Amino acid sequence: MNRAPKPPWKISKSTCSVIKQRKAQMAHPNIINKLSPPKRSAVYDTYWKFASERQEIFFRRVRGEPPPWTNDPILLKHKFTNAYRASDRVTQYLIRNVIYQGDQNPDEVFFRCILFKIFNRESTWELFKAAFGEVRYSTYSFKQYAAILDRAKVQGDPIFSAAYIMPSGSGEFADPRKHRSYLALLERIMIDSVPLRLTEISSMVDAFKLLLAYPMLGNFLAYQFVIDLNYSAAINFSEMEFVVPGPGAIGGIRKCFTTTGDLSEADIIRFVADAQNEEFTRLGLKFRSLWGRQLQLIDCQNLFCEVDKYARVAHPEIKGVSGRTQIKQKFTASSQPIHYWFPPKWKLNDRTQKECKHSFLLASRCDNLENSGEIQST
Repeated sequence: MNRAPKPPWKISKSTCSVIKQRKAQMAHPNIINKLSPPKRSAVYDTYWKFASERQEIFFRRVRGEPPPWTNDPILLKHKFTNAYRASDRVTQYLIRNVIYQGDQNPDEVFFRCILFKIFNRESTWELFKAAFGEVRYSTYSFKQYAAILDRAKVQGDPIFSAAYIMPSGSGEFADPRKHRSYLALLERIMIDSVPLRLTEISSMVDAFKLLLAYPMLGNFLAYQFVIDLNYSAAINFSEMEFVVPGPGAIGGIRKCFTTTGDLSEADIIRFVADAQNEEFTRLGLKFRSLWGRQLQLIDCQNLFCEVDKYARVAHPEIKGVSGRTQIKQKFTASSQPIHYWFPPKWKLNDRTQKECKHSFLLASRCDNLENSGEIQST
């Protein structure tokens, strides 16, 4: 059995400052100046090793190398998201094909982005495009969009992704057909001029609170939607400002730490984000960032979620919150290359394109392997 790492761990000044500010805002008369640090389990080191190897897989695919892209038996067999959220296939589709394709008026960008994210499924977006050519709020009709989704449901086609749990509507948004509830919610948000109000907000947490005020958008969904909107040029918040841990991330945190000390789950995520360079160095891992962009809070949050799954096989002796012992999704190499493209304000695309200049080889190599029966397309 792997032993928990023992090196002393100090809480960084930035993490400590954020926690003290939070406690001060609670107006507690006795603010604790000396915070009790969390205690790490054996899964903690696995968190960093997983992040490093998953990022190596990403770059091997970018370079057009044929599969297999890793020797890790768990990563070979099971499907995991990228170390960086913005690198995932669906998020890449959102950035390139939804946010930055079409009218860049804030109303239109917001409408396209949230409409896509409600369903979070490329095939559902393609249904809208096939019907309307261009998806626009200025020509939106609840009746027409609902009819498209009604037909898809009757035909047995999935319209929602399984990535998020989308709660059913209630009150004015109650409808046995969940997709209609969410279309009605989006319509209400647009009528309330939320896109314009977002452009006038100066912090991510205030943007989060604005979305959180609407039904069916709990803490996690509201945060995820703000992150997605923040890829656009309409708003520009730092991804290091604010984080909301999802259920999977909380499960991963509980596996990585036997106790979180005086820190909340959100504090823990900031804690590891601050410690990333130090921890990769300690473990002798040559982590390659996203062309100079370090892991952000949202990425560290996602990594906890993925490590929660990974540890079910790598550390079966450490029980999680969910009680699950198996990883459901199996990995199948895809023959479809992704031409990576990130929000222009990140200033990564010149460097991305230089490294991806030979990425067209991936398609031909994978096609050859697929034809030979060595891999299957997804």
